[in-house]
Amino acid sequence: MDIIEKEVPARELLSKSNLPATDYVVNPYVGCPHACKYCYASFMKRFTGHTEPWGSFVDIKRCEKKIDITKLKGKTVFLSSVTDCYNRFEEKYLCTRAVLEQLVPSDAYVSISTKSSLILRDIDLLKQFKHLTVAMSINTLDETFRSDMDNASPVADRLHALKTLHDNGIPTVLFMSPIFPYITDCRKIIECSSEFIGEYWCENLNLRGAYRPVILEYIHTHYPQYESYYRRIYSEGDNYYWKALSQKLFSYCRENNIHYKNYFHHSALVQHKKTGVK
Repeated sequence: MDIIEKEVPARELLSKSNLPATDYVVNPYVGCPHACKYCYASFMKRFTGHTEPWGSFVDIKRCEKKIDITKLKGKTVFLSSVTDCYNRFEEKYLCTRAVLEQLVPSDAYVSISTKSSLILRDIDLLKQFKHLTVAMSINTLDETFRSDMDNASPVADRLHALKTLHDNGIPTVLFMSPIFPYITDCRKIIECSSEFIGEYWCENLNLRGAYRPVILEYIHTHYPQYESYYRRIYSEGDNYYWKALSQKLFSYCRENNIHYKNYFHHSALVQHKKTGVK
C-alpha cells in the first residue's frame, strides 16, 4: 500500500498525558503505516482532518522548539501513545532519534513501546539513558495471524529485538496486547521469552468504534469456532473470560516468579487518573 507522507509543523513534541502510567507523551508522527486492524488510535482522524483510511497516511512532525528537560526530573515520558515511533518512516526522517538525543541527559523515566525491530538502530542512544524501559507488543506466535493484523515487524524479529536489548542491559517489557480471546496463547508467549523479559504487561482486546465490525468479521471468517464466544464477550458483556484469564495469569506468574501487570481495566485506570479517585 502506498502511504501518503507529509511533513507538518508542530509547536512542541512533549504533551501532558492522561494515561495512567505516565506524565508526558511524545508522538513524533500522526498516523501509522503499521495499520493494525484493532488500532484504537484511529480516532485521531477526528482531530487531524484526515479522510484517508487509517494506516494509509503519516504526518511527520517538524518542531524547532527543543524539549525542556528541566521539567522532567522524576517524571515519566512515554513514546508513543497514538503512533509507533519506530514505524518505517522513522528510518528516513529520524524524528524519534532526534527526540531521544534530547532526552538522554534528562532525569526522566522514559519508556518506549513499539512493534518494530528498527529500534535496534538506536541501541547506542538507548544504552546512555539513566532510566529506560523498552516494551515490544506481541500478542501471538502465529506469523499468519500477525500478518493478518498488522504491517509491523514479524514476531521472530520482535523477539530478537527484545533479546538483543536485554543482552545490552536495557530493561525489557513484552506487552501482550491486545489479547484475543481463545487465540492469544499467553502461556506460550511467556515460555518462549521469559529468559530475556523483565516484565509482562497484559491488555485485553477492546472492540469499539470503526474497527469493531472489522475484527468480528475476521473472527467470523477465520475463526468461526470462536464466533459465539466473541458474541458473548463483546455483544452481551460477559466478563467471565477476562476474570478467568486474570486468575490464570496471576497464578502462573506467581508460581514462576514472573513480573507482570494486568491492564484489563485500562479505561478505569485512565478515569481514576483524571478524577483522582483511587
